[in-house]
Amino acid sequence: MVVKPEEVGTTTGGRRNGHELAPLNEERAFGQQSAVSPGAGSHNVSILVAGNSGNGAASDALQQQPEPKQENRAEWSGKMQFFLSIIGYSVGLGNIWRFPYLCQQNGGGAFLIPFFVMLILEGVPLFLIELGLGQRMRQGALGVWNTIHPWLGGIGIASCIVTFFVTLYYNVIITWCFYYLFNSFRAVTFRFGEPLLWSECPKIDNRSVEECAKSSETAYFWYRTTLDAAPSIDDGQGLKWWIVLCLLLSWFVVFCIMMKGIQSSGKVVYFTSLFPYLVLTIFFIRGITLKGADAGLAHMYTPKVEKLLEPTVWLDAATQVFYSFGLAFGSLIAFGSYNTPENNCVRDVILVSVCNAFTAIYASVVIFAILGFKAMSNVDKCLENNRNWLVEHGFLLANATSEQFDSAVKRFNSSIDNNTLSECSLSEQLDNAAEGTGLAFIVFTQAIVELPGAPFWSCIFFLMLLALGLGSQIGLLEGMLCVVFEIDLFKRIKKQYITGVLCLFCFFVGLIFCTGAGEYWLKMFDSFAGTIGLVLVALMEMLAVVYVYGHKKFTQDIEDMTGYRPGLYWQITWKYLAPVIMVAILIASIVSMFIKKPMYSAWDASTGTTVPMFYPDWVLAIAIVIILVGIAPIPVVFLLRVTQCHKLDVDIHQGSIRRIETTVSTKEMMGDVDMDEYHDRLEDFPEEDEDDGNSDDDNNGPPTLAKIASSNMKGRGFKMEAMNF
Repeated sequence: MVVKPEEVGTTTGGRRNGHELAPLNEERAFGQQSAVSPGAGSHNVSILVAGNSGNGAASDALQQQPEPKQENRAEWSGKMQFFLSIIGYSVGLGNIWRFPYLCQQNGGGAFLIPFFVMLILEGVPLFLIELGLGQRMRQGALGVWNTIHPWLGGIGIASCIVTFFVTLYYNVIITWCFYYLFNSFRAVTFRFGEPLLWSECPKIDNRSVEECAKSSETAYFWYRTTLDAAPSIDDGQGLKWWIVLCLLLSWFVVFCIMMKGIQSSGKVVYFTSLFPYLVLTIFFIRGITLKGADAGLAHMYTPKVEKLLEPTVWLDAATQVFYSFGLAFGSLIAFGSYNTPENNCVRDVILVSVCNAFTAIYASVVIFAILGFKAMSNVDKCLENNRNWLVEHGFLLANATSEQFDSAVKRFNSSIDNNTLSECSLSEQLDNAAEGTGLAFIVFTQAIVELPGAPFWSCIFFLMLLALGLGSQIGLLEGMLCVVFEIDLFKRIKKQYITGVLCLFCFFVGLIFCTGAGEYWLKMFDSFAGTIGLVLVALMEMLAVVYVYGHKKFTQDIEDMTGYRPGLYWQITWKYLAPVIMVAILIASIVSMFIKKPMYSAWDASTGTTVPMFYPDWVLAIAIVIILVGIAPIPVVFLLRVTQCHKLDVDIHQGSIRRIETTVSTKEMMGDVDMDEYHDRLEDFPEEDEDDGNSDDDNNGPPTLAKIASSNMKGRGFKMEAMNF
């Protein structure tokens, strides 16, 4: 049932047509219009205020009223706070431990070509859509998609659920950073002068522990001391109390940052966004002066152009761009909603995109300069061990020159007895790349051990990882909480209470990552929770804006806010290229899961190495459930609202839905038909204003229908039309 003032004469130009789709649960509406939920029957009834010649001016005045501003909506305290918040969210751990690995594996410097192509064609267009929608409508993900069309409300719910799964395991990475940071601080405080715990193998009876001797010092500390890794995901081996305590600390820190929304988190971003660049610069200055840094950089950025012919390289580039921007989580929409309507969001998108790409490349230079030093150190150790062996067995004099040593090695290698000397190859050392936790907690920590003053370098490195992790976690939770507070059920509860309960719930669910199989579960969540669901949400967002909201209207919105009208580049990427790229990512992700059964790397204590293992069927069943739960709200909300099942829809988004003009217009539902008396209906609505006792920044309840209906509108006739769907 839709209430609107009848248009008199020719409609004047404006952004809104004054029509609304029916609300779901409450008889109230936003702005100039209001919406009343129809019954569960098969008809929709359009009720229109009948204007006459005497009241035409009043009707025109009502139509020309400006859109109501959400006075209670929180806003950034300054442009710098917004920019640092979005940089801290977008520039995360993936820029440090994912992008360098992809560069090395996918053509070195040649990988920058598909990366920048996908950045321009996929990342930047969707980035502007999310940031622009949030700024234009000043709502979170749930409100934005309900505003565009009630049938699309499930997109906001889906992004919230996927974000919930990601925050569960993302905070575990922060937990591990805390554990390593505490051990690093110990070496520079009350145990000053002692080496880092992962710099040498523990000894029993003056002999190194066999598991450590078969692997390495850093691998042993990671898998045995930190994780106490189980042999498989089936054998969790109970909770590890030190990880549980660090996880509790992580969620407590996150709660303290998020308890007051952007009023509290906006102050922390000055550390989480700027400190990583300070640390990267320190490592860069130190790294390029180390022996082997040039070899590491040359190995990484030497272009292998033939790699560009492989489709997987382009797919990896598209996936990296997608996740490095943090698209489809709802966080960018939330960040944009705290901006003033006149903010230049196009400029923000370009600046953040450039900064994101620069950070990824800059971090790669730092990482491989240090890894080049590590590789050179390993080669020197290998050569020294070979020299000592040859001297010990009489193949070489103790004071032999380098030429004599090389000659002895060649002679020995050509003999049939060479089963002792190791091959000391710099390229082979550099090829032993790692990504993710393996790069941060094993490979890079081994490189840090080789540096003079290793405890200091370890402290600032894990502080950097902690800052990067917290910056991204703040953004993820802000997007999720923004959706939660758009549900009327939670609007009357203080934000601190909801945030605290959510963090406590996430802590208890996250205990699964504190077992001996915790890392295996984290890899499973990382592989399934944030892949298909996120890409599908992003695809639906793009299609909804272009073909439901209307790309022309969105273009006009951007021009109205910024003064810049998006041109041909934006139109082509929004309508064609970006959706095609996301469809390709989605299809490739699904096909790869069926073609190659998912596997994980389990720690084998007997050999001191990781061995690939297939996920058990029951774990894959959980993974499928996680995917389905993440995407289910999209079709479920669509079906509920198409079939008018309002009773089941009550918890999805109570409150009316502000409807604005879209490409899929509902004007045909507003035809002129028989007149009927309906003013008594309006007078039945309560006159009281909404209770505004709660002053939380997201508590913006829409006005009642009686409040919207001014005195000069009451007592007038209405037009009604029953329509079949």
